[in-house]
Amino acid sequence: MSGRPKPTRLKVIEGNPGRRPLNEREPRPRPGMPSCPRWFDGEARTEWRWLIAELKYMGLLTRADRGIMIGYCIAVADVREAVETLRTEGRTLKTTNGNVIQNPAVVRKNRALALLRSYCAELGLSPTSRARISVPLPEKKRSAWEGLLA
Repeated sequence: MSGRPKPTRLKVIEGNPGRRPLNEREPRPRPGMPSCPRWFDGEARTEWRWLIAELKYMGLLTRADRGIMIGYCIAVADVREAVETLRTEGRTLKTTNGNVIQNPAVVRKNRALALLRSYCAELGLSPTSRARISVPLPEKKRSAWEGLLA
């Protein structure tokens, strides 16, 4: 993700390795659950439910990410539709004059997968994007007896 500014929160978590001044006035989106678009159905709605659960578990769910989440879910639905088309029609088609051409669904699938990869990187859903993020471990609860024998 070189060339893209890193959010201040991530710089703080990583210890600000570049030692550049931090943006103290960076907007902080409200945590919370964005609403699923009413017009979502089928695969997009299923993926939305999965995405909400994963982002919530990772502590990355904010209301401000709704737009990019919509794009991600549409890309997943597009990939599935293209793969199903390829499964039924095949990777090649025969034209009316007898030529064999690549099924246009191959291009649709590849474009949707490229979009999906960029959405995954933005949302922290790819192994590479997760490797760049370091979140603090939750604090252990201290026992009431801890420290009495020291």
